[in-house]
Amino acid sequence: MIDPRRLQVLRALADHGTVRAAAEALHLTPSAVSQQLGALEHEAGQALLSRHGRRVQLTAAGELLAEHAKAVLAELERAEATLAACAEGTIGTVHLASFASAITQVVANAIGTLRQHTPGVRIVVHDAEAHTSLLQLLSGQIDIAISMEYRATAQIDSARLTRFSLYAEPFDAVLPPGHPLAAGERIAVEALREEEWIAPLPDNPCRAVAQTCCEHAGFLPRITHSCDDFHAVTALVAAGAGVALVPRTAIGTGYPVAVRPVSPNPPERRVFAAVERGREGHPLIRTVLDALRA
Repeated sequence: MIDPRRLQVLRALADHGTVRAAAEALHLTPSAVSQQLGALEHEAGQALLSRHGRRVQLTAAGELLAEHAKAVLAELERAEATLAACAEGTIGTVHLASFASAITQVVANAIGTLRQHTPGVRIVVHDAEAHTSLLQLLSGQIDIAISMEYRATAQIDSARLTRFSLYAEPFDAVLPPGHPLAAGERIAVEALREEEWIAPLPDNPCRAVAQTCCEHAGFLPRITHSCDDFHAVTALVAAGAGVALVPRTAIGTGYPVAVRPVSPNPPERRVFAAVERGREGHPLIRTVLDALRA
């Protein structure tokens, strides 16, 4: 294996013509330069210099290797510059997992901000529900997870995480067109006791929120249909399949549904970004976190 530091010595000799001039350019002694060139010849397995008394001249092999040295050293300088930029948080790739509506509300905007102000930073987005994203984070599959506060969050080893609040939003009641309760400005959850419900799948935290809200109102919701896509949930409500509690920013648009705030205490989801504790200070992670929080 050829030592790139010795290639630098060879390159200096090719540029400056003499061992002494090369030594001065590299801030070495002529003896040290000669030793490095001798070691490089041993690594190359062939003569790189022809010696004429105190003068040296590059052989054909030496000239060829000197040209390669130029390319190798330029690539090393490029690598060092890239690493320095990464250390400054201005270049690199961050893998982020988020549920769909947070991608719409936060992640897409952050990507746009980074492309404008820090184009060397790239976010790779993975669609994952809130609980799943935290597990992916702790297993090292991603760098940043966007999740939400809910009952199952307590099961995650929070001592290993650092959280950054992003936004909070209420759940609204979504009713079929012409539903009698749509006449009011707000809806009490207990008034939906006898309704058929449309809810996310059992492992989706938004289902837990809806169930808890109904439990506080004194009943368990009669869940007939299950779907994790809130646009599809809105479409089912519009078709008269049931009612639903949906985070306000996740409600599908363009459907003839009635959307009403819930009273007296509307359920709320608090959305946050999480990283493994200790990594929040990494410049690249911090750059992405700043864009998300903005």
